[in-house]
Amino acid sequence: MTPSLGPLGSGTFGAAPTAGALSIALVSEHASPLAALGGVDAGGQNVHVASLAGALADRGHRVTVYTRRDARDLPEETALREGVRVHHVPAGPPEQIPKDELLPYMDEFGRHLTRVWRGRPPDVVHSHFWMSGLASLQAARRLGLPLLHTYHALGTVKRRHQQLADPSPPRRIALETEVGLGCDRVIATCRDEVAELGRMGIPAAKVGIVPCGVDTELFTPRGPVAERGGQRHQMLQLGRLVPRKGAAVSVAALAQLPETELVVVGGPPADRLAHDPEVRRLRALARRAGVADRVRFTGGVPSAEVPPLLRAADVVVCPADYEPFGIVPLEAMACGRPVVASAVGGQLDTVADPATGRLVPPRDPEALARAVAELLADPAMREASGEAGRRRTLRRFGWDRVAAATEEAYCAVLDALPVATGVGAV
Repeated sequence: MTPSLGPLGSGTFGAAPTAGALSIALVSEHASPLAALGGVDAGGQNVHVASLAGALADRGHRVTVYTRRDARDLPEETALREGVRVHHVPAGPPEQIPKDELLPYMDEFGRHLTRVWRGRPPDVVHSHFWMSGLASLQAARRLGLPLLHTYHALGTVKRRHQQLADPSPPRRIALETEVGLGCDRVIATCRDEVAELGRMGIPAAKVGIVPCGVDTELFTPRGPVAERGGQRHQMLQLGRLVPRKGAAVSVAALAQLPETELVVVGGPPADRLAHDPEVRRLRALARRAGVADRVRFTGGVPSAEVPPLLRAADVVVCPADYEPFGIVPLEAMACGRPVVASAVGGQLDTVADPATGRLVPPRDPEALARAVAELLADPAMREASGEAGRRRTLRRFGWDRVAAATEEAYCAVLDALPVATGVGAV
């Protein structure tokens, strides 16, 4: 049985919060909440962990995020904001390492968590991504701590889509299953993920849904609007510049959308774009399609510049081959922009077709172009879709609501713990 999305998108987590202020450990081995976004391994998970930590702190909890120390000058701990600290775990060399090469350091990561938590145990541990789950499971088992886990992405899905190009460690899927079976509760982010977990053998009774969220105060329809080019219409794609995100599909669709420009936001800083292999590939595709003069790359931008860019677009496109959840549709909808997204993963839950935009088959430039053209031809439809998207994000995906649902999941696990008995028990 697949958990359904409740009023807060919280699935089967229905226990009313019974705890006061909790000490919460969020473990995110490669995705630091302090990292600059836009790199190959810096994206939605970084935003999710930082925003969830802040929203839980706003509810009165004390949060520590444990992430790998990837630079020599990082302190052991630093404050992210009031109520949230970031603890840099010494595991492997203190330098940038691709996440797919971090598995050999997870035992060391787990041993460090054990040492720290033995002296100051958190009330609950919530790990993010499968390698964080491995390290957290090691420490939680030794110390008897409750552990919840969010995958963010699953190796089975990645292997299915990337096949021999998948750089994940060969043992990833088996180890992901071990984490799912060993933790107390899995917090999935969408219905598609729950179905995939079932195929992996994770019992449905162990899984509930809490979606990712969006900052509805930062991403709003009102505020500064970025300057536009000379084209009549603009479609925008935002996110990491990796092939699976589907920017090549957007470039191909542009050939069928006259008087329209494509703005691609993400990747390395603007001064390094010329050396980026994915940018070079996309520019070559644009030249062959005859649209090179209508494709603009901004490079990675600070988070404060993202809402103005979204507000400037007529349509935001999210044509990924697969998408475990997808933060960008929420950010666009919160800014009142219609979204055309591939009908995969979490985008099936976030984009309501036809109310807030359109869902199209992945890897299909013609379908993407048709859906975008329909919206570009009808300003009233675009406005109505944008307004519906804003209402949807406020109703279901604000971080206050996501944090409340996550807190319910924590309390459900805590309430299910065995009560101490024997001498001295109350």
